[in-house]
Amino acid sequence: MTVRLAVFDCDGTLVDGQAAVCDAMDAAFAAHGLPAPDRHLVRRSVGLSLPQAVRALLPDADEALQQGLDHAYRTAFRTAREAGQLVEPLYAGVRELLDALRDDGWLLGVATGKSDRGLEHCLATHGLSRHFVTLQTADRHPSKPHPAMLDAALFEAGALPEHAVMIGDTAYDMVMAVNGGVRALGVDWGYHTSAELTEAGAEAVARDPRHLLELLS
Repeated sequence: MTVRLAVFDCDGTLVDGQAAVCDAMDAAFAAHGLPAPDRHLVRRSVGLSLPQAVRALLPDADEALQQGLDHAYRTAFRTAREAGQLVEPLYAGVRELLDALRDDGWLLGVATGKSDRGLEHCLATHGLSRHFVTLQTADRHPSKPHPAMLDAALFEAGALPEHAVMIGDTAYDMVMAVNGGVRALGVDWGYHTSAELTEAGAEAVARDPRHLLELLS
């Protein structure tokens, strides 16, 4: 029996986490006496692991400052989560999409720049933890677009690359898919444009979750 695996990015694909990310980054910069970064650039960095995102926002910072911003961001994010102030709404139609894929026999996974704790909290909040057989995060892998997350997801699910698909909203997701030898599908409700996704290797870009289901069928 062929094992089909659909691996999803999280922020910008399953949930809209941009406000939470931008708020935590603002707090991290403020903790070091720095002006808030351009929120457009912060959104553009979503999908990268945190050290790479910080480096993209402040490339001239020395290693000590980059590490300090990394720590301050994590602290701000954790504080918001523990205070019940973290808002990461599920995109409309995503729950129905995941249910339909699971009912059709797909195995589901996540590959994200989030931490283990952040991803677990996000999925539990939306009652989606049991939908996924493999969860890959920045805590255990190099940043996208390195294919390590996909390699691990394939191994854990027992799927071959030719029977798997990576679904995401950024060019980092699409390049990771290409690097991992799996099908790349973009979604246009996230943080990079459809043109960027196509240029990075997307076979197609879904307009909404219903369209994505059609592409997977």
